[in-house]
Amino acid sequence: MKITEQIKQPIAYEMELFEQKFRLAMSSKVALLNRITHYIVNRKGKQMRPMFVFLVAKMMNNGEVSERTYRGASVIELIHTATLVHDDVVDDSNRRRGFFSINALWKNKIAVLIGDYLLSKGLLLSIDNNDFDLLKIISIAVREMSEGELLQIEKARQLDITEDVYYEIIRQKTATLIAACCSLGAASVKPNSAEVEKMRKFGELIGMAFQIKDDLFDYGETKIGKPTGIDIKEQKMTLPLIYVLNNASKKEKSWLINSVKNHNKDKKRVKELIAFVIDKGGLDYAEQKMIVFQKEALDILADYPESEFKASLILMVNYVIERKK
Repeated sequence: MKITEQIKQPIAYEMELFEQKFRLAMSSKVALLNRITHYIVNRKGKQMRPMFVFLVAKMMNNGEVSERTYRGASVIELIHTATLVHDDVVDDSNRRRGFFSINALWKNKIAVLIGDYLLSKGLLLSIDNNDFDLLKIISIAVREMSEGELLQIEKARQLDITEDVYYEIIRQKTATLIAACCSLGAASVKPNSAEVEKMRKFGELIGMAFQIKDDLFDYGETKIGKPTGIDIKEQKMTLPLIYVLNNASKKEKSWLINSVKNHNKDKKRVKELIAFVIDKGGLDYAEQKMIVFQKEALDILADYPESEFKASLILMVNYVIERKK
């Protein structure tokens, strides 16, 4: 059994029901809209976000979830999907998870409108049910994701990212959404409890580890073979490179910065840069940091009694750093 299937097992019933509720949450009287949302629903990814919501809620609440849990999972998926649709427009991307993106099939104007539609659907689902606490959690996440993206753009121009700024970027860009899923799961069954913040922190730690793992893929770990160098081509400053930059001699530093700024499309130069970062211990350093975040996340789970939901969350934390893609 695939590890993702194993993780899903204790919430298989909820995930099935969630799919139905999510389809309903997307529906509209406009045929074109329904055609597009139907396309979106049928090309779903691993569904890690709703899985976090349900696993946390069930771990907190003796295996029980509430209607609020389903709504929380739907809202986060609606709003997350909206941000992905908009991202594809911003990045001028024609592919998403191996399928054509919305903008590739229906053009930018329609893609932007679909994103707006999904966003408003998510907001209304919360407002109509007075889930203002859940709405606040999600709204903070969306704000932080936008700030994180903009901070990264601002810093990429100068290539002067310190390790602290890097953590701030990935906390906002990636970790904040997983943190929102986990705190939503807790808030849906134990509103206004200390557990909500505890689970937010848990999700944030997983998100940090998740993003560092993504950064490592760019350097082609032995397990997956070829390095991609995509981050370097896009002038993204990731942890392995930041570490090496901060520990390089003046001459090495100017060669590194020049490579990223002016030679990022030169395959030979990118290959040399990747080899240099690996040789100077950049990957080892990033991997150690990733494991620190993973261990802190597992420490938070240690406070909870044993259950199949907790076991699945532990599997999820380990999957995040052991995954092959």
